[in-house]
Amino acid sequence: MSETQGQDHHNVIRDHRRQWHDFLYVYPVVARRSKGLSVGINLNPDKRCTYSCVYCQVDRKIARNLHSVDLEVLRRELRAVLHEAAEGTIWQHPRFSAVPLPLRRINDIAFSGDGEPTCMANFDQAVAAAAEVKRQLDLADVKLVVITNATAFDGEPFRRALPILEANNGEIWAKLDAGTEAYFLRINRPGPGLTLDKVVSNITEVAKGCPLVIQTLFLSLAGDPPPLREVTAYCERLKGILRAGGQIKLVQIHTVARTPADARAGSLDDAALEALAAVVRQAIPAVPVEVFHG
Repeated sequence: MSETQGQDHHNVIRDHRRQWHDFLYVYPVVARRSKGLSVGINLNPDKRCTYSCVYCQVDRKIARNLHSVDLEVLRRELRAVLHEAAEGTIWQHPRFSAVPLPLRRINDIAFSGDGEPTCMANFDQAVAAAAEVKRQLDLADVKLVVITNATAFDGEPFRRALPILEANNGEIWAKLDAGTEAYFLRINRPGPGLTLDKVVSNITEVAKGCPLVIQTLFLSLAGDPPPLREVTAYCERLKGILRAGGQIKLVQIHTVARTPADARAGSLDDAALEALAAVVRQAIPAVPVEVFHG
């Protein structure tokens, strides 16, 4: 791979725009963590979220009109993107023409967007719609991923969605960025009534019956990395989930990769991120830990 091709490849992986054609909900990206094409479903074009993370690239100061999720539009857009990917025409688009051959595969359909997907009243119906399209196109091996902050795991829409996910190669990627309540409030800036204890309890209860992925973002905040005591407390949270019978199949550790709305948030360098991952690996040796640099 030439230097220019390498840079083009890097730019493709960094490009997580949630726009494709004139679609409202569905967008394709080549994701580092998916190691291939991830077809995103953004159920939150209104930017509704239960967090306001300091590192989020979504500028929540800019309001959008509220949208209800139109399931028929979602199905139509999802079929169109999956058809483009299956036929190979998507790789002819300038946005994806530099993607290396090994990454030219459909890895997953992921509920990930401008907010928290599981807080939508018809979240389970959206999951069912995606599963239906996946079956119709004979894509049984394609994962159905929910990228979530776990704050609505105790809500009925998510509970109704769980058996649909389990029956359709589903996987849950649950966010956990903190070990102490003070750091949780500083980094994730949750909505009223949400505590770190509640989030960890939600993750634990779901993980007892469904092995899940933990997603963790470590960052530099106003020039400072996470304190070691915070990382130690975070590891204790993971160990507590495991002791309670929760199943963690993987921990993904990453850092800021796109420009955040809050200028205080920045990336950790590769060495700092690897050092934090080493602490996590030592704490939970039975669980694989993957690192994704900024």
